[in-house]
Amino acid sequence: MTRKDNFMGQAGAKPMQDQELWHQAVLARENAYAPYSKFKVGAALRCQDNTIITGANVENASYPLGCCAERTAVYTAVSRGHRTFLRIVVVGPGPELIFPCGGCRQVLAEFGDFEVVLADISGRVESRILSVSQLLPHQFGREDLHGL
Repeated sequence: MTRKDNFMGQAGAKPMQDQELWHQAVLARENAYAPYSKFKVGAALRCQDNTIITGANVENASYPLGCCAERTAVYTAVSRGHRTFLRIVVVGPGPELIFPCGGCRQVLAEFGDFEVVLADISGRVESRILSVSQLLPHQFGREDLHGL
């Protein structure tokens, strides 16, 4: 598989559930609220029961108060009772694939070590599918709270 294969049927294409997840992330991206940066991101999160929860980035005039697509998806999933995730697909505006920011990496790590797939709106995907622990190898977790 080359570095940037495609979900849409090229050699090394991902299973159908990945194509479905990618498609949901692309649709979610259209709902992004990015009036300042114009940098729209969508994410689709597959829960343990195969439910798909999507998220889009939401900017705010007070920049630190915005929320990334990955966190929006996780927070929505948690608010609906989900706690275990299998995979998240993150779709940026392209042409470069984007990685979750440090804050999103920490939020993803809170819920385990699942797959993180980086793609663009054309279906190009990072062939090296990452796990949360690869994105954030020395994460701060509940064990670091020392029994609090």
